[in-house]
Amino acid sequence: MFQKSLLLALALFSLQIVAQNSIKFKGKILDEKSKLPLESVTVYVSMAKDSSLVDYTITNKSGVFSFDLKKLSNPVYLKVSMVGFEDHKINLNEISENRDFGTIILKEQAKLLGEIVIKSEAPPIRIKKDTLEFNAESFKVRPDSNVESLLKQLPGVEIDADGKISVNGKEVNQILVNGKPFFDKDGKVALQNLPSNIINKVQVTDTKTKKEEKTGANASSNNASINLTIDEKKNKGFFGKAMAGYGSSKRYESSGIINYFKNKTKFSVLASANNINSVGFSMDEVFDNMGGGRGGNRLYAGENGSYWYNGQSFGSNTGITKSDLVGINYSDEYFKNIDFSSSFFHSGTNNTNTNKTNRFALLPTGAFNTISESNTSTDSQYNNFNLTADVKIDSTLSLVLQPKLSQNDRKNYNNSQSSSYETDVLLNDFSSRNYTESNNKSFQNTATLTKTFKRKRRNVTLEVENENNENNNQSQVNSVTNFYQNSNASDIRNQKGNEKTKSENYSLSLEYSEPITDSLIVKIGAKLSHNADENKNETFDFDASTNQYSIQNDLLTMAYKSKSNELYPFAAVSLEKSKYNLYLTLGTKSIYNTNSSDYIGVITRLDKDFVLPMANFYGTYKFSKSKNIGLYYNLDYRVPSSTQLLPIQNLSNPLNTVIGNANLDINKQHSVHFSYRNYDYSTRSGYGVYSFLNYNESEVIPVTTFDQNRKRTTTYVNISGTNNFTFGTFWNKSIKKDKINYRYELRLNNSLDYDKGFIDGQMFSASTYSILPNVRFTYEWTDKITISPSYNFKKQFVNYNNYTIEKTDNLSHKLNLQVTTYWPKKWVFGNDFGYNYNSGSAANFKNDFYLWNTSLSYSFYKDLFLAKVKVYDLLNQNQSNVRNVTATEIIDQQNTVLKRYVMFSLTYKLVKFAAKEKPSRGRGMF
Repeated sequence: MFQKSLLLALALFSLQIVAQNSIKFKGKILDEKSKLPLESVTVYVSMAKDSSLVDYTITNKSGVFSFDLKKLSNPVYLKVSMVGFEDHKINLNEISENRDFGTIILKEQAKLLGEIVIKSEAPPIRIKKDTLEFNAESFKVRPDSNVESLLKQLPGVEIDADGKISVNGKEVNQILVNGKPFFDKDGKVALQNLPSNIINKVQVTDTKTKKEEKTGANASSNNASINLTIDEKKNKGFFGKAMAGYGSSKRYESSGIINYFKNKTKFSVLASANNINSVGFSMDEVFDNMGGGRGGNRLYAGENGSYWYNGQSFGSNTGITKSDLVGINYSDEYFKNIDFSSSFFHSGTNNTNTNKTNRFALLPTGAFNTISESNTSTDSQYNNFNLTADVKIDSTLSLVLQPKLSQNDRKNYNNSQSSSYETDVLLNDFSSRNYTESNNKSFQNTATLTKTFKRKRRNVTLEVENENNENNNQSQVNSVTNFYQNSNASDIRNQKGNEKTKSENYSLSLEYSEPITDSLIVKIGAKLSHNADENKNETFDFDASTNQYSIQNDLLTMAYKSKSNELYPFAAVSLEKSKYNLYLTLGTKSIYNTNSSDYIGVITRLDKDFVLPMANFYGTYKFSKSKNIGLYYNLDYRVPSSTQLLPIQNLSNPLNTVIGNANLDINKQHSVHFSYRNYDYSTRSGYGVYSFLNYNESEVIPVTTFDQNRKRTTTYVNISGTNNFTFGTFWNKSIKKDKINYRYELRLNNSLDYDKGFIDGQMFSASTYSILPNVRFTYEWTDKITISPSYNFKKQFVNYNNYTIEKTDNLSHKLNLQVTTYWPKKWVFGNDFGYNYNSGSAANFKNDFYLWNTSLSYSFYKDLFLAKVKVYDLLNQNQSNVRNVTATEIIDQQNTVLKRYVMFSLTYKLVKFAAKEKPSRGRGMF
């Protein structure tokens, strides 16, 4: 009882302390002429010493503003700003008590010579309707910095260790330049390659779909979008850079980007070539793409350090990749009613890898171990073109076209061997030499036609979507599979195969929106979809008499077809207020599904019909400008594939025969997402919680039986009750004292998965709980040094039911220290040191290693040239050993990784603008 009372007293005392340190500023803003209240006026507090922003707010419909601040003993300014009015400033010696500023009168800006406006000081932050706008001039960054460095200085903008950007707690999923993608909406190319000194404004809004943009609807997502506007004086001219480097072990890299901007016309070209697992053009200022814990500079970062770009994977610690890439980005505006942006990429990669795997398969009555090794070499050529054209037919009618074309040619060579054992008894072994050549073509397009009416929010939208894919595979297989526990003959294959697959997906949706009130909108509509898939596989055995692959193998020759027609009428209601948004959609989906196959001369057809209820809900509530909560629910269905449904044998894998089940029901899943985010400008700290739950009411799962040789036979059944649940929390805080910056980051991720299945006729279940705390601290002395230690921990617990083992666990540690110095001037010295440990590695795999990367660079000749020497994996210890625990297996893998090399590089920077840069800018040249 005493302990509870003490805790309660401490909690009340803490709340009292917080209340005592919280100061409330309030007031009312009126127009001098009309005496009417002014809405959406920006009111902000800034430090008198350096004009750094303390906090901000905006006025409501009644012209009233109110916000809470922390006590400050330093002089500050209270400033009031609105476009078309003179700024109003109040000097304050400190923030020590609640203040009611009463009525503040704003005067219209004086005009001279008719149209010339006397300009006032631009505020560091301004709010325009639903847009938060930062004035880039107000935030100083180190000379030669890129856009990412500028974003890090903006209040409320956070960039975590994985490179994810959030604003006021909302995750950013789109970055645009002058309203258009710069190569891609992910924005990493812009953040890493555009100089900060050309940016005029940084605008933040909620991310909207094209339909929401055209109809004026509030955003239905809980993500943010950043738009970078270019200074008019920097919007005419050339800028870019080129880099070339060569090092030990024949390592090399080169990259270049050139940009030509002229008003609405923007043309950019980038290119790269290297053999160090790098994209090549998205570069950290110090370490380029060497990694070592600098995951924030990767594109589409994954847990293993991988990132995807233009259909290719880089930096995944799986093999060594030699790559080349060329990209073009072009945007313009024609005839004042056609606005478009486009990009083209060509990338080529060659990846070589040696993989060693220990696979421990779990059974109800035992277990067996498979040891395998493979050597692979993959050549890939990928071409991608996409275009967005916004055609304004008239003031009420618009058409948006978003076509995308891609082609991927791939060649893969694979030599592999494996052996399976049970208590040291050999069960089977396998060896193969395979070659596969594939060609994939894809065309996607979305056309959105929007008609708006005089009444706000009344509109009709017609959307047509298609996705067409065609893939051709040619393969040659030479394999031998031996079985040792019964009289089964060895499976010997010398074959060539041709596989052709096609998929066609079309949809047509029509939606009508009618406002009942200004905030209550009702929508009705329907969506019609057609999906068709074809698969034809021909296999030919080698004929020694003719030295040709001419004998058709009937058991491995088959054809599948699947078609689905879906009709989805729906009704929706949305309530859109300044504080909250609610969306509810209800409907019924009718699915007519047909599957057919031609196998060994037998035609099999299977039809499935479904009539299903549909539901979707999304709601957000804004407690303040930086505090919000979101809840999302969705009911989704997925029809089983034709291979899962059709009761025919697939013998393509000599160690696993697959047979479909005609009695399968549809997959049915409930998804719930929840998030709460809060950022406090006064303390420059933020925190949040989030969770994701996917519950399977009906799920198609494999059912596996093993013979004496542990050869599998797999079919499928429906089960219910499986789920995966993710929940987590984060906290961060920034402290600025003159040129010293501190930043703290804490994050805790948790996941709980529950799986069920059948092995050898017995049901098993497995629950997996993973906890992943990580912490990061950054100390920055501007223009002098940055020190950033971090620690990541992962612990995984797995409990089994009806298995030969009851439980297992695995843990890993990753400790990293990054130190970068910018002194003496023109010199940059960086060290990135990490220790990695994985407890669960197999006996013949090393479970820990150190990775130390370092670089030293020097700028010269008016900072137009940068000479750099870097060493990757200084201690020559890099490795890739990973354990993955699933419901049925424990898998340890080892892959080829990039090892130590030394690289020297030289970078040249080109800057040629039509107008000179203002000397007072203070943010350096590119």
